[in-house]
Amino acid sequence: MKRTITIAVDQLFRRQPGGIGTYVRGLAQGLASLEDSSLDIVGLAPLTGAQRGAGDLPLRLTRAPLPLELLTRLWPMWPIGVSRQANVVHATSMTGPFAGGAGDAVHSVAMHDLLWRDEPDATTASGVRFHESRLKLIVARRDLRIIVTSPDLRDRLGDLGIDPRRIHETRIGVDDDAVTPAGMDEVRELLATRGVRGPFTLFAGTIEPRKNIERLVEAHDVARRTSPELGALVIVGPRGWGQVATGRATLLGRVSRAMLKGLFRDAAVFAYVPKAEGYGLPPVEALRAGPPVVASTATPSVRANVEVVLVDPLDVASIAEGLVVALARNDAGAADRRRESVAELTWHHAALDHLAAWT
Repeated sequence: MKRTITIAVDQLFRRQPGGIGTYVRGLAQGLASLEDSSLDIVGLAPLTGAQRGAGDLPLRLTRAPLPLELLTRLWPMWPIGVSRQANVVHATSMTGPFAGGAGDAVHSVAMHDLLWRDEPDATTASGVRFHESRLKLIVARRDLRIIVTSPDLRDRLGDLGIDPRRIHETRIGVDDDAVTPAGMDEVRELLATRGVRGPFTLFAGTIEPRKNIERLVEAHDVARRTSPELGALVIVGPRGWGQVATGRATLLGRVSRAMLKGLFRDAAVFAYVPKAEGYGLPPVEALRAGPPVVASTATPSVRANVEVVLVDPLDVASIAEGLVVALARNDAGAADRRRESVAELTWHHAALDHLAAWT
């Protein structure tokens, strides 16, 4: 018997899809990897808007009859665009939709963080109001299953009075073996155009205040005095909301997925030290590529990973020391251990976790 699973892909039509966009693409990839002919995977998109990575999704794309801005406002009240044949309706963010489909349809929402509470200065006042109103709706909708990416968030939602039976944890993946990393020569050529030659320390992510880039820049300057092998600090990613001083760091902006994988592979150290984080995919991606990784204790994805050097995100000296310690962690077999430490974090496993939540 055919089972239609509708997942919202609206995030891929926003100006900056960000981590949620990565989750949407990965979940679609994972569901496709199951090769289950009984599953009909449908992506629900807005009527208009530029596709940012949605064009090659391995699913059947349908369009709601309204543009993104209106869907964002109306989905809490009406499941606009959701087919009556849908057996599962999954909101991949707090935007929605939260209803619709067949009479016995399962409804779920992915919650990625509570960052608007943890770092209110890192978003707008309207952003805080939006998320608080959606959180209130999610708490009240007792039939709505909640899929989270970290035990931290599971516990915090439980503290809000949400029945633990509603909350389901999922693994998050970084497997994209279909994309071949850029060659070492390609990576060197790109860096050379920006004046970077030799080793480099890498950060990848949206440039915004909560990512703590200003302290990373300062710590890198300190660490490089004793460990010049760290090389230049290279930052990959778009600018987000808020002002961030990047100092002498080299900014590459957005790069192709192939180039990003090549940069991960060739970095002397990968550093990711946010002040607050919902999950934190970049350090997991780096571990899969093999370089030493430094991450803040505020990064749930790698907090328990013994292959990662953990640092205090509010202490420049701690970050600097972490960079030096990580650089020295390159004994024989270290890269293999790092890859093995994230071997189970695949989108295939994420899809299986979602199916279990929808059962």
